[in-house]
Amino acid sequence: MEDAGKKSNSATPSCMQPSRRALLAGGGLLLTSLAAPPVFTPPAFASEQELRFKHAFGETVLPKPAKRVVSLGYTTHDPLLALGTVPVGIREWYGNLPYGVWPWAAPYLGDGKPTLISGEVSVEIVASLAPDLIVGIGSGISRAEYDLLSQIAPVLMQPEGNDAYGTSWDVVTRILGRATGKADKAEQLIAETRGAFTSARQAHPEWEGKTAVCAYHYSGETGAFIGTDTRATFLKELGFTAPEAIASLSAPDSFFARLSPEDLAPLDADLLIWISSVEKAPDIVALPMRKTLNAHWQGREVFAGPLIAGALSFGSVLSLPFALKALEDDIALAVDGSTDTPVPSSVKAGLTR
Repeated sequence: MEDAGKKSNSATPSCMQPSRRALLAGGGLLLTSLAAPPVFTPPAFASEQELRFKHAFGETVLPKPAKRVVSLGYTTHDPLLALGTVPVGIREWYGNLPYGVWPWAAPYLGDGKPTLISGEVSVEIVASLAPDLIVGIGSGISRAEYDLLSQIAPVLMQPEGNDAYGTSWDVVTRILGRATGKADKAEQLIAETRGAFTSARQAHPEWEGKTAVCAYHYSGETGAFIGTDTRATFLKELGFTAPEAIASLSAPDSFFARLSPEDLAPLDADLLIWISSVEKAPDIVALPMRKTLNAHWQGREVFAGPLIAGALSFGSVLSLPFALKALEDDIALAVDGSTDTPVPSSVKAGLTR
């Protein structure tokens, strides 16, 4: 598997949460102080357009809806593009794609050519883009980094009580809709995405209450995605529940749980989706204890290769409908109650018994 991991959000489980080096200590945010006066000064008086956002690091005030946005969150460029705001800067996560934009969001880029910010965040690069808003939701930046970046432009962070990578797709979309003056558009996008999940549930009422889990196997380690991770919440949106053995593993700030290679029983759900960074999965095929799972013997496995794994990892207002469209038929086949129904994605990956 790769960094089909998020923020959860490349490949090893440790990389599934975007790797953050000590950005302030040597090489990340290259400036520890600014000699010149702050570029951004909060307004002294409220205006009719003033927008206030309370978040984990305090409160951010926008004097008016933002037009030039730098997206430092690993996935926040998706909702911005969906809202019709092409960021002037995009934080690259993984995938080596033009401007860091994946296929589900590429049509919204148009002629835009945002600056791609790879690796650590550079204050110089951000400042050179002259933003009127910096999006730090899902970026993992520290309070010290937030304070430094706030000298350039207002910075939005995750709502209070949310972990760095745990803000749900609808909340992110709604916040960015307000910040860019497109609140109505945000509600429309949220309704459309929720509608796609609702339609899938209505088409498959038999899914309600069944158990399901998204799992990975990488470099000898096997585990499951849990809690607020986008892969876990994707299944919940479809009416599935986590097996009790998986639900009990959830913990604050955790998005995956390692399993003992000698006991994969927690993965034995009505539906088992393997998340991978490759199109074929010989490592999963060769996993000895997988052969003890009823999910395997009864044909209840679905395989999500690099593109769909990426869509599930992003977990955005654009990527979730993309993943749902790709997986819905295979999920239906996997849980149809017949042990002989082939599931195309599993057949292609070589997972069939």
